[in-house]
Amino acid sequence: MEEALRAYITEGDEYVDIQIHVKPEARFTGLRLEAGELVFYTEEPPLEGRANASIIRFFSRLFGVSSSMVDIVYGARSRTKRIRIKGVNADQAIQKIIEALRESKGS
Repeated sequence: MEEALRAYITEGDEYVDIQIHVKPEARFTGLRLEAGELVFYTEEPPLEGRANASIIRFFSRLFGVSSSMVDIVYGARSRTKRIRIKGVNADQAIQKIIEALRESKGS
């Protein structure tokens, strides 16, 4: 699973970028790995930035950082997004994402 996730994570200087596909108006909020793609499900609709706010909330909680450390750096108006988390390295990101994937299995 780690190798599959590495395809969606780019490490920079004091940050990681994570590429996700977003599915709004879902029955739950969480991450899944589907057909080799990292998919973020949110109960929020894609209106007035609500789905984007849900992404920022989810990733800030997942990584234990303030919401100001999480940005959508690409695709703010698209379903394919690149999320930047500051103060995290690729290995930490992979471990946290694996935890989130395990938690979402039951959803």
